Order: sequence, then structure tokens, then C-alpha cells
Amino acid sequence: MIFQINPLVAMGVLASTAATDSAYVFFNAAVAGRRRVWAANWSAIWYLLSAFAVISYTENAVYVLFAAMGSWLGAFASVTWLGRGRTGDAMERHNPP
Repeated sequence: MIFQINPLVAMGVLASTAATDSAYVFFNAAVAGRRRVWAANWSAIWYLLSAFAVISYTENAVYVLFAAMGSWLGAFASVTWLGRGRTGDAMERHNPP
């Protein structure tokens, strides 16, 4: 049945997509910083991590939900991590002239 899920595979998909989105955020940060080697490294890591999730949810469409949750968590956590120590920058942008 298509709605039967393996909890280990579901958690693997969630963790894999969380790591994939984190790698994607770090890739974009490296590109924005014009760090070529780090951008290339993060790009390779990004594609390697996505393989498990893609293979898993093409076998059972229900795993797409776990992929979406992992994607959200990975992007949220990595942007939070990248933004540490930058609270002054964010507040400066909102000060009226």
C-alpha cells in the first residue's frame, strides 16, 4: 500500500533534505561571498545529499511530506546559524532616516 511508511526511511528523508537545504544555503552564501572553492564544495555536497531523499520519495509519494519538513527545517536552521552575530545589521536596515 502506498500510504505505508517506514519510520526509519521517513526520518532519513527528513534528515537528508534538512542537510540538503543547509548545504544549499551555505552554497548560496559562498556564491554571494565569491568564494569559488567553497561554492563548488557546497554544490557537490548538495547533490550528494539529495540522492537519498529523491530515491526514497520516488518509491512512495508520502515521503515528499517528510522531504518538505526536512527542507523547511534545514533552511531555517542554516539561515539562523548564518545570521548569528548580525542582529545589528538587521536592525540598521529598519531605522528610518
